[in-house]
Amino acid sequence: MNIKKLISTTLATVLMGGTAFSATTTASAAEAQGKQDVTIGYVAWADQLASTNALKVVLEQQGYRVKATSLSAAFMWQGLAQGKLDMISAWLPTTHATYYKPVKDKVDNLGHNFEGTRLGLVVPRYMKDVNSIDDLKAHAAEFDNRIVGIDPGAGIMRITKDAIGKYDLGMKLTASSDATMSAVLGEAVREHKPIVVTSWVPHWMFNRWDLKFLDDPKNAYGSSEQLDTVVRKGLKEDSPKAYCVLSHFKWTPAEMGELLDMNEQPNSDPYQNAKQWVEKHPDIVKRWTQDCQ
Repeated sequence: MNIKKLISTTLATVLMGGTAFSATTTASAAEAQGKQDVTIGYVAWADQLASTNALKVVLEQQGYRVKATSLSAAFMWQGLAQGKLDMISAWLPTTHATYYKPVKDKVDNLGHNFEGTRLGLVVPRYMKDVNSIDDLKAHAAEFDNRIVGIDPGAGIMRITKDAIGKYDLGMKLTASSDATMSAVLGEAVREHKPIVVTSWVPHWMFNRWDLKFLDDPKNAYGSSEQLDTVVRKGLKEDSPKAYCVLSHFKWTPAEMGELLDMNEQPNSDPYQNAKQWVEKHPDIVKRWTQDCQ
């Protein structure tokens, strides 16, 4: 089975199962809203959990039935291009570049929803002698010759593999997940041990531990990135009100950071946290929903 067929088959399985939604609004309101089901695709990273659930709550308040579907980056982009997903939040121009370029003409980019992101290799600040990716080679043994990564399909993993070659590090990149990487990092910090991980901003772990990005003199990770709101073709016509909300969706590091911190509390639920966050910030919700009728 070729990869496109495999992706299509898997997406069909993952995205099926929703029940029909019966509109209870007036005919004119229903016409303004258009299609009342919205499906958001996301990769299970800290920032994606925050943005997906915040949007889910706000769109539900606007009368939509919202399904949030966790996928790998490859499946997520394929689903959006095929029209099986309505919206994703994308790391551009570098991290998701290999996924975005082939489908650029099949999706609509509504612009930045978060500016000033960064990704790269991160170590605890107590590692005084390791300040640049160049320094890793001389200290590789201290790190057990490994860099702790996240899910294997993530763009940052591809970039890190290239960086290992560009800097001639000879280190092994181990795949895991955002949650596993964070847990391994936390254990190392508590024991004051050397560790290097793939990471990015925004992420809650920078609020919890004293960390630093390694300098990247060869620019392997590119310059500062943004999170862009990308939607399927036809969403504006099918669901104009949802499209309007998504086009207004923008938040600051402080605004997202508050929700990121809530999500990392013991036994917390990202969706319930988003409900609390939305209730606490009607001014932000108003900003996202203004003029969306």
